[in-house]
Amino acid sequence: MRRSRAVSMTALIGVAALALSACSAGTGTKAGNGSSGAAKGAAAAKVMKIAFNQPATHPQYIALSAMGERIKARTNGAYDVKVFPNETLGAQKDTIELVQAGTIPMAMVAGPLLENFNPDFVVFNLPSVFDSQEHQAKVINDPAIVSGLYSSIDAKNIHVLGAFFGGVRNVYNSKKAINTPADLAGMKIRVIQSDTNIAMMKLMGGTGTPMGQGDVYTAIQSGVLDGGENNELIYSNLKHAEIAKFYSYTRHLMIPDYLIINPAVLKAMPAADQKIFQEELATAFDQEGVEFAAQIKTATASATAAGAKFNEVDAKAFAAALAPLTTSKLTDQVTRDIYAKVRAAVK
Repeated sequence: MRRSRAVSMTALIGVAALALSACSAGTGTKAGNGSSGAAKGAAAAKVMKIAFNQPATHPQYIALSAMGERIKARTNGAYDVKVFPNETLGAQKDTIELVQAGTIPMAMVAGPLLENFNPDFVVFNLPSVFDSQEHQAKVINDPAIVSGLYSSIDAKNIHVLGAFFGGVRNVYNSKKAINTPADLAGMKIRVIQSDTNIAMMKLMGGTGTPMGQGDVYTAIQSGVLDGGENNELIYSNLKHAEIAKFYSYTRHLMIPDYLIINPAVLKAMPAADQKIFQEELATAFDQEGVEFAAQIKTATASATAAGAKFNEVDAKAFAAALAPLTTSKLTDQVTRDIYAKVRAAVK
């Protein structure tokens, strides 16, 4: 699997390099320069910040930090990749703008946020797109499926380097166990800022309320929100079980998280360094997936100990309620083609 993902990243980065002009603003470095930063040594170290909104215990943080260490070693200290957790550099929406402005080079962001720059990103943010974590991993970094999409917003100073598993999202709240969409009536549930997610929660029976992740605990505690929707890991790590003990397995989404970069930063790298980045990112994809699966088990046990009550729901009722969303959002040939390729990969 690692080899195929490395090949995928080669294609993705190649698309980005071809799409950009010959020179890097402020650097004078030409795209495709074969001189590796590894030869320059620690004296030329370039700090590469990655904005991240989750704790340092999160599988993505662990995988990205390990990736940074490997890149630093392989480039002889030319690049020092540092991950800043807990929204230290801002909420995800803000960090996208910082990447666009060139203030920071990279950020990890939730899939729905990129819909604001190209609506076609909705294709991976819909219910029932992926059948399993393994199915998602097979397709979200396959250049035959995603290369056009991931380079489609380069002109807006955003390039998607690749996609990570973000868990399976379920609803939790402070009031009662949820069994059917009717049970969510009148509840304000935190969702990621996107029209799709707001529409999704409406179909599920509740009211979608966009909010930065760092504000959710206090909002539920004070009654501004009734709950949220996320995977077990985030639910446990952010201590939401303390103030919203009812966790219901709606399994409504399996949206990826994207590592984005300012295309000028990517283009300024010598070709040899781009190759190192792509290889280590491929390893990070695999490491994160394994770590995520292991941590889910621990997180569920920890949340249970904190008072959480987990329950299954009427899956057919939620599937029926959400079905119109997929139909209404696949509105052009691009999204329909991507969706068809993803579903074909199940076989």
